[in-house]
Amino acid sequence: MKDVLDVTDRARTTAALTALGVRPGDVLLVHASLRSLGPVTDGARGVLDALLRAVGPSGTVVVPAFTPENSDTSPHYRERVRGLDAGAVGAVRAAMPAYDPALTPAPSMGALAETVRTAAGGGRSAHPQTSFAALGPGAARLLAGHRPDCHLGEDSPLARLYEADARILLLGTGYATCTAFHLGEYRVPGPPRRRYRCVVASRGVRRWWEYEDVALDDGDFAALGTAFEEAAAEGDVAVGRVGAALCRLVRLRAAVDFATAWLTEHRTAGR
Repeated sequence: MKDVLDVTDRARTTAALTALGVRPGDVLLVHASLRSLGPVTDGARGVLDALLRAVGPSGTVVVPAFTPENSDTSPHYRERVRGLDAGAVGAVRAAMPAYDPALTPAPSMGALAETVRTAAGGGRSAHPQTSFAALGPGAARLLAGHRPDCHLGEDSPLARLYEADARILLLGTGYATCTAFHLGEYRVPGPPRRRYRCVVASRGVRRWWEYEDVALDDGDFAALGTAFEEAAAEGDVAVGRVGAALCRLVRLRAAVDFATAWLTEHRTAGR
């Protein structure tokens, strides 16, 4: 494991990322727990600045900007209405806002995701539940064409990241939050499917929209990640510290390819 100086300012954060293996021109899909990093000058803004310095002007930073808050088929919704009577549930549903890629926040994704989403020059994909935000010259290409009935499959930014040979930066987080593994779920033969519902705006009118997509399940991603790291080829995973946080830099293609095979083997049909 690489030892890196504690994070106290942007220059040290950039140096820590470089020591981990981030290079100019990289396309990074970042999952971050800023609390685990320890003190960072300017918080999320300072971490984003350090990431942008590490990838340089030709690199691109991408983050999940998911919005479970406007869906009644999400775990977030089920937890929110647990124990409420019918009237209270109705009030919650009536107050759920329609998704607007320019305005809808992603509070459950953390401070770094919100900082990228609101940064000048940034972009966001159009999916009303599982959008991504990005900053850098590759942002428009990576975010384009995110079909509203394809959460994280071939018509999502994850597939574009795969094509771009992006890397995943787990910045103080573990494989349980590794969104890229979901692309492997789509590539399993005959994946199970389910119905989803969320609030959208159509010509300025708020409405509920229902659609079918692959049944996403991250319940075994931690075990999947452990197996992937044990089998990883040289260069597929780098482990080190950024500030107080244990971090990983992972080749996205390798992670998705391994996940596809592992999930095909370990999940039974219809799970």
